[in-house]
Amino acid sequence: MAYLLDTHVFIWLTANDTTLPTTIREQIDTAETVYLSIASLWEIAIKLKLGKLSLKQDYERIGVELEDSDIELLPIQFADTVQVRHLEMHHRDPFDRMIIAQAITNSLTIVSADAAFDAYPIQRLWE
Repeated sequence: MAYLLDTHVFIWLTANDTTLPTTIREQIDTAETVYLSIASLWEIAIKLKLGKLSLKQDYERIGVELEDSDIELLPIQFADTVQVRHLEMHHRDPFDRMIIAQAITNSLTIVSADAAFDAYPIQRLWE
């Protein structure tokens, strides 16, 4: 199975935050492929700058951690932007909408606690 991590899941995973359920962590650890959207890094950078987010580590460490992990960075493709354009407005967050679009165009399961994702034709992994 191939997973696409929602931004909050990536933050919890890399911070070893107990908010991330152990069963979900185990499924991520044993997944065939795990992706992180470049949109998530963009979201983190913007929210850090605006003071809406804080991390337990320096943002710049994320790049090193990604290189040392099995998580693959998923770039935004034109097809993803086309998909965003056609998505219903069930979810208004632009970063989440891109993650949803990428899950659809790449046939990925999103790992997320956000039940609003269920309004879209994607699979979501959570407890």
